[in-house]
Amino acid sequence: MSEGMGQKKAEAKNVEAKKGFKAGFVAIIGRPNAGKSTLVNRLVGQKVAIVTSKPQTTRNRIQGIVTKPEGQIVFIDTPGLHEGTTALNRQMMREVAAALEGIDVLLLMVDASRTLPHADSLLLDRAQRYPNKTILALNKIDRVPRPKLLPLLDAFGKAFPFAALVPISALKGSGCDALVKEIFKALPEAEAYFPEDQITDQPERFLAGELIREKAIQLTYHEVPHALAVIIDKYEEGATLLKIHATLHVERDSQKKILIGHKGDMLKRIGTEARKELEKLLGIKIYLEMFVKVVADWRENPGKVRELDWHSQLEAIAEDQGKREEEKD
Repeated sequence: MSEGMGQKKAEAKNVEAKKGFKAGFVAIIGRPNAGKSTLVNRLVGQKVAIVTSKPQTTRNRIQGIVTKPEGQIVFIDTPGLHEGTTALNRQMMREVAAALEGIDVLLLMVDASRTLPHADSLLLDRAQRYPNKTILALNKIDRVPRPKLLPLLDAFGKAFPFAALVPISALKGSGCDALVKEIFKALPEAEAYFPEDQITDQPERFLAGELIREKAIQLTYHEVPHALAVIIDKYEEGATLLKIHATLHVERDSQKKILIGHKGDMLKRIGTEARKELEKLLGIKIYLEMFVKVVADWRENPGKVRELDWHSQLEAIAEDQGKREEEKD
């Protein structure tokens, strides 16, 4: 069972059960740029996972929580399936494997505009453990003529015993309500794992780092998006102002120059866009200071990957919060 899931299931006993209420964990897997993060954000109703047009943006397991009168769905957004050629890539694929432990439903997401006219064997290999508990979401149907969708659905339907096959557009919302209904059909009766007003299990500090990385990815080019890692060094909450200090890690001096830009104009633009979205998301005025640091070939170094990994960041957040609590006492 994946990290924290067992604890959540144990804690659920403290929540009053509702007759017929369904709840469970749903892992979303697919190729890079299949639209997984876009779907999670749409269903949650707020951004909890970053979205860019560049592949392999999601590096971590992000949980988005959707609570309705009939039940609660905990979506686990995962990195896109690809070959693990670097230490970072291999870590991302371990994230996918970990996300599949202890889930109730597997959601396979396929880009209808890019897939070949036959079932994707790499995706189906992951579904073998979940016959009749796997749902196919054929995404981006707004980009494909309807006559081409039927052969795709037919190919996947013949290749695996799916619980349901649902054509959707995560970007425009079509088919998303039908998808949620199919997920609820496949979930077991259970108590809610999270409070009904909670939309993610990620701390705001982690989301801040992800949003900064999103803006940097969207505005830069060449190898910068893939070589970028963002660490939040300071996150100081005041009554009317939130101070955030972040370090953007890259692998080369040339990448650092691109991130900083002419007279600092690129870094300023990244900071401005990130600050505006964070202020809208968190509802507080933000002071954002960013630095750029070169860590040579960090993606190839397992030690550096762990150091810059989200697990390490969350551990640092927990340690920092523990120190604050001790100081209060």
